[in-house]
Amino acid sequence: MAMLGSALGLRCTVRGLTAVGRRRAGWLALGAVAIGTGIFTMHFIGMMGFTSPALPIGYDTTISYASLALAILVVGLGLFLVGRRHTSVPALLTGGVVTGLGVAGMHYLGMAGMRMEGSLAYDPVIVALSVVVAVVAATAALWFAVAARSLGAALGAGVIMAVAVNGMHYLGMGALTLHAHTEAVGLGGRAPLETLMPILIGPIVLLILVGFVVGLDPMTADELNTRSRGVGTPGRPVGRVAAPQRG
Repeated sequence: MAMLGSALGLRCTVRGLTAVGRRRAGWLALGAVAIGTGIFTMHFIGMMGFTSPALPIGYDTTISYASLALAILVVGLGLFLVGRRHTSVPALLTGGVVTGLGVAGMHYLGMAGMRMEGSLAYDPVIVALSVVVAVVAATAALWFAVAARSLGAALGAGVIMAVAVNGMHYLGMGALTLHAHTEAVGLGGRAPLETLMPILIGPIVLLILVGFVVGLDPMTADELNTRSRGVGTPGRPVGRVAAPQRG
């Protein structure tokens, strides 16, 4: 799911770099939705593997969806920084930092939505390392996406972004210690699938719809030629090229 969301999101970002005006904004926004939703679904599918023998674990729906909104908004800010008219190395670095922070913010806000008779504690060093992983890998993914000249490079960017999402998630989980507020053990609880699937249905459907939009509006030959000439790479503008003056 992380790879699917990342590949779709970065594909929309590349698509946005060849567009202008509202179309550019639309594609970048759609990319933020794809990446944010991919982060969200990967997180909660991953949480199906997290159980406690002592405590039944539930999730606050409002906070869970707030983490989805946070991911989309923050990642969107990062993509819009990269998708500015004159893409530059500082914009890529800033966009990577912001996008990485969106990945981390979604995870830790989603964890704050856990409901149990216990409390969570984190190792601050591992938490900081998880954020660094998210930022570095997200920056690399955006760089590859912007500089992509082939399908293989674009898919590679999606893989790198998926590494950012998964690496950050599981490092964050490695930093976690759960403290039970009760001495009772073996209480069990609802199955993780039963608990989390209602939360996941909407975002999964949304990710599928993004895939349909991307598939129904492929890049045209002119746009592909624009990419192959290097328009939209760091330091080069994207948009209309002025006709040469005559006379």
